[in-house]
Amino acid sequence: MNYKETLLFIARCLTITHERIHQELIEETIKSGLINWDAVVKVSTGQYVFPALYCNLKRADLLHYLPVDLVEYMKHITDLNRERNQQIIKEAKEINELLLSNNITPVFLKGTGNLLEDLYEDIAERMVGDIDFLVDKKHVKTTFGILKKNGYTNKVSELFEDHRHIPRITHPNKIAALEIHKEMLRKEKATFFNYETVENSLLTTNNITVLSYENQIKLTVFSKLINDNAYFLKNINLRGAYDVFLLGYKLKVKTEVFDNNLSKELNAGLDLYCNLLSKPQNLEYTSDKKSQQYVVDCFQNLTPNRYNKTEKRVLKFYVKSITRLQILFKSLFNKSYFLFVISKITDINWIKTKLGFKPNS
Repeated sequence: MNYKETLLFIARCLTITHERIHQELIEETIKSGLINWDAVVKVSTGQYVFPALYCNLKRADLLHYLPVDLVEYMKHITDLNRERNQQIIKEAKEINELLLSNNITPVFLKGTGNLLEDLYEDIAERMVGDIDFLVDKKHVKTTFGILKKNGYTNKVSELFEDHRHIPRITHPNKIAALEIHKEMLRKEKATFFNYETVENSLLTTNNITVLSYENQIKLTVFSKLINDNAYFLKNINLRGAYDVFLLGYKLKVKTEVFDNNLSKELNAGLDLYCNLLSKPQNLEYTSDKKSQQYVVDCFQNLTPNRYNKTEKRVLKFYVKSITRLQILFKSLFNKSYFLFVISKITDINWIKTKLGFKPNS
């Protein structure tokens, strides 16, 4: 199995809980004995869907076809992720109660929001990094101050005025870092999808507030295609595709997900994700020539030739270089960015990571 075949096999596996026909196809594929399980582990881990893969195979009663040692390893990793997510849910609820008591309503985003709203049949399915939440701009500094008083801190004493979230903050006794968002998208796109545009459609259950399902789908697409430059780089993200797939099944009626200002990225992302996994029956969107070409380009990148590999390396280098040069330039005039750069320079683990060494090695 090459990389493309492996990724598409994993993608199809992520649908088998909801789609019986895919379950039958996957069962036949596994029984054929042609699956390179080492490649499956590597790709699914790199795509952050390894626990989700295990959970879907388990629910479909297909684990008995897999090597015993692989099943044991998958279960171990999934159990560890479940324990981590239980702690993240606990910490997020504590933050929610703390901020609500100060008349600030946090809107939990992305992975943490998905966990809090019970998007997954098993919370172990989603691999989560930070706890991301959105607050009204006027509450950002107050929110930061409240959390600082409760033990959260960072190495940058001031806030970034022109970034969508303040530098991540941590607590010595908490498992997850926090990202306080005043915007959800990069600066040049933020006016089209922000707190003001989603405020009237927020969902609140048991005092926990998240975006509407439609806006969760949008943010899942925008987080990768806009914020992480996936539209430019033609990158594929199975974790995002899986989230859109599950969110689509939450829609109770036919719902067209559209955005007049960001249609290019939204249509491309939805077209890609629905081609990778499957299109939930109530999810409607516009598939046009541009979005279809984007899907073709992304799939071609899965089996790159020498030219495509070189082009992708150049594009990645360009994006990283531009971002870092912008930060360095801003650090000459902005104290917050200066402190941020200094914090990175003095962070030996960060330096080792950038040089290719393991932290604390």
